[in-house]
Amino acid sequence: MKSNDIIESLRNIDTSSLVDKVEKNLIELFIDKNYKVGDSIPKELELAQALGVSRTVIREALLRLRMIGLIDSKKHRGAVLTSPDLVSILEKSMNPQILDASTLREIFEMRLSLEIGMADLIIKRVKPEDIAELKMIVAGEPQETSHEIFMIEQEIKFHGKLYDITGNETLKKFQKMLLPVFDYVHKSGLLKKNVELKEYVSHAGLITLIEKGSAEKLRNGMRNHLGNHFARLFD
Repeated sequence: MKSNDIIESLRNIDTSSLVDKVEKNLIELFIDKNYKVGDSIPKELELAQALGVSRTVIREALLRLRMIGLIDSKKHRGAVLTSPDLVSILEKSMNPQILDASTLREIFEMRLSLEIGMADLIIKRVKPEDIAELKMIVAGEPQETSHEIFMIEQEIKFHGKLYDITGNETLKKFQKMLLPVFDYVHKSGLLKKNVELKEYVSHAGLITLIEKGSAEKLRNGMRNHLGNHFARLFD
């Protein structure tokens, strides 16, 4: 066999490690056996015998599952299945200094899409005291804010409150996790495209739409409010 043929054959070999395979098999086992959060999982020795691998491999696979929050150790019970904190897992790698420009741009796009999509939750769960707090935030903004592209400090305050109003804890954690990314994207020059300064729905305008209680109008208003961001992302 020629050397080129050998190299090509090697490329076709499954290069995933034994630990990778065991990790995948363990997750499949939990699903097949209908494990629920809080259920104890088999001991290392039992798993090693069932899968035909060493306890060292099982231990490493279980450590990976602990790292992603899928299992945890409980006193007198051993390892139990847990519900992962997805945001915390993402947060560990959400460092704008080590993410490339393409990823940062896509995260920023995701933020815009999320905020437009939150309209239904906001309208359903907003309380009078929330509206009062939003108005206090807006009171600190300069006049003619509808003609500004954005003011990062006000954006954080106002939109952070919108996430809070949704009552969705995962969304709120997600927003806090992304704040450094938003700030970095704004300051990094990744959104380099200059746009024509024009009037758009201001924060005060969004409050009016929230008070009117129409999710559809709020979605359209939010899309208009974020229009300058979208204009700088797309041709």
